[in-house]
Amino acid sequence: MKLKEFYTAVIETGIENDLRGRDEIQKLLAEEQGKFDKLDDKEKEYFDRDRLFNPFSDTRILHGDAEVEVNKAVIGIDMEVGEVLLTYVLNKDLSPKIDLIIAHHPEGYALVRLFDVMKLQSDLLAACGITLSVAEKLMEKRIGEVERRLMPINHNRTVDVAKLLDLPMICIHTAADNCVTNYLTRLFEKEKPARLKDILQLLKGIPEYQRSAALQLPPRIVSGSEDSRCGKIVVDMTGGTEGAKDVFEKFAAGGVSTLVGMHISEDHLENAKKANLNVVIAGHISSDTLGLNLLLDSVEKKGRLEFVCVSGFERVRRGA
Repeated sequence: MKLKEFYTAVIETGIENDLRGRDEIQKLLAEEQGKFDKLDDKEKEYFDRDRLFNPFSDTRILHGDAEVEVNKAVIGIDMEVGEVLLTYVLNKDLSPKIDLIIAHHPEGYALVRLFDVMKLQSDLLAACGITLSVAEKLMEKRIGEVERRLMPINHNRTVDVAKLLDLPMICIHTAADNCVTNYLTRLFEKEKPARLKDILQLLKGIPEYQRSAALQLPPRIVSGSEDSRCGKIVVDMTGGTEGAKDVFEKFAAGGVSTLVGMHISEDHLENAKKANLNVVIAGHISSDTLGLNLLLDSVEKKGRLEFVCVSGFERVRRGA
């Protein structure tokens, strides 16, 4: 398939799995169109026009002709200068050659705008019973922190190398994280685990977490015990990066008992413990891999691709 078709399928799959729902996404895109229409011609030159159809600021084509045919891709969780150079070296001997570099974690201008997708977390909090205005205020400070932290980063370093070597490159972040969040949410709703040990058992039945366990990084309970009752479970795995550290009391007040996440910092964990929440860490790279695999299963309905897997990723197909 062409790169633009791949990109469109990625966005569509991300929207299908977005907790906000398609109607809310369409409203957000309409708001972006309204902002664009008000700009003068000079300002429009600097507007990221992908914002008119793609609600995920951390999912972008970073380099390459949208018309290029993609049959074979190198894919990894972090695709930085080393992985780009590796792709160039591999292409000297590979036949057919690699057509596309796929990164999960954002690079280039998709990294600069990572903070934009964090607004999604306000909707997650609202779905847990937290007043939307309170949720937005909680996230406002954290979004500002992340925006400022990203400002000095040499964000285009990897993309510059891809351009010099003329290797098409794309990053797929929140679109994939939506997939793992939706998948695990539905799994827990269906299986109704009673205790935290039951959550661990469910996770350990998933190939991506099995692989991580073999690498000595199994899913773990970091707050609570195996016999702690689950109560209401929330999967917190999408929305760019870690949210506000003051949110955990609000989760508890909203009736949440257990959070299942990819990772958690010490400050956030201490606050979760103070709120008497159970916390299960499924795993970062393993959860990223699961999200990408679920997304690619959907995208490959339009045409099967060949993958060279690096940087923590392993392709696992479901229903193939």
